This record gives sequence, C-alpha cells and structure tokens, in this order.
Amino acid sequence: MSVAEQMVRDERATTEEALAVFDAAEPVETDFMIGTWRGAEVQTGHPMDGMLVASGWWGKQFVDGETVHPLLFPTADGKALWALDPKRLPVSVLLNAPLPSLENRSLGGLVNAARPLLQTKKPKARLRTTQYRGVDTATMVYDAQPINDIFRRVSDDTVLGLMDLRGSAKPYFFSLRRDDSLPVRANRR
Repeated sequence: MSVAEQMVRDERATTEEALAVFDAAEPVETDFMIGTWRGAEVQTGHPMDGMLVASGWWGKQFVDGETVHPLLFPTADGKALWALDPKRLPVSVLLNAPLPSLENRSLGGLVNAARPLLQTKKPKARLRTTQYRGVDTATMVYDAQPINDIFRRVSDDTVLGLMDLRGSAKPYFFSLRRDDSLPVRANRR
C-alpha cells in the first residue's frame, strides 16, 4: 500500500504530511474526474475537520466540465443523492466561528430537514485544469464560493483533494473514491 493510500485509508495526517503526499501524487486530467465520487475527510487539524462527516456529506458528481455537483447528500431513505447549493452555506462563518466539537455528532438529519431550502438541481461548480503548487491538474471551481478543490491521483479509483479556500491559513484535505451505487437526483430539470 502506498503512503497516499495509507493516509486516505487512515483519514488522518498532519498538514505537512498531507501536503507531501499531495505533492508526490500524479496530476489528474479533467476527463478522469467524470463520474460520481464518494468522499471522506482527511483530518489534519483544519478548522473544518469533522464538519463534512457530521453534515452527512456523501461526495461529488462530475457530469462534464460545465456540470459539477460539489456537495451531494443521501436522501432520508438513503436510496438516492441530492445536490446542496454551496451558495447557501456561510463558509466564512463555518471557518472562523468557534464551533463545538463535531466528533461523534451527526447533523445529517438537520441537513435533510433543511433540504427544501438547500437543494439545487443546477450545477454549482465547473471542472478545469489549473496550476497549483507548480503542477497542472484537475480543479473543481465553485461558482459562488471562493473555493477551488484541486485533485491528485492516489489510484485508478481514488483521488486526494485539497480545498483551497480564500481566508484559510492552511488547506483542507479530503479523498474521493469512484462510486456510482446511488442515483443523483440533481440531474433533473
């Protein structure tokens, strides 16, 4: 097992370790990202650690370069996925507000209850190749948030993601693994 695969499996590293793994990993072509991906956090001590897991976040979908659903959540029955509109999230508050520990907490029920207010059927990000840390690689660019998610290949079905957020002193890390086991309801309309 590679160092990158071990870190993704453990879901934990220091920021320095995660950056070293990220820098050593191969860049990703945008076409490689097309599909539905299940996400997991890589906890590094970032202020957002635990937030996605507690929210019930499932992953991302890349339909094509112009059609990306960056935040997928399972329906209450767990049989499908729906897309959340990131524009409706107060990212700067989440990043800077003193939040109680999210460890062992689930906000998934609250997110599902707020689904009528948070859901979107339109894509809310685009997929581009950008240069980050001196390497050209696939990057998800949010439409309405100052966020870029930059990807590097861990294996044929796994990528390491680095969220570059304006105002954050260090990056937030996550992994994505290909998973088309659930239909995405965001594609309608």
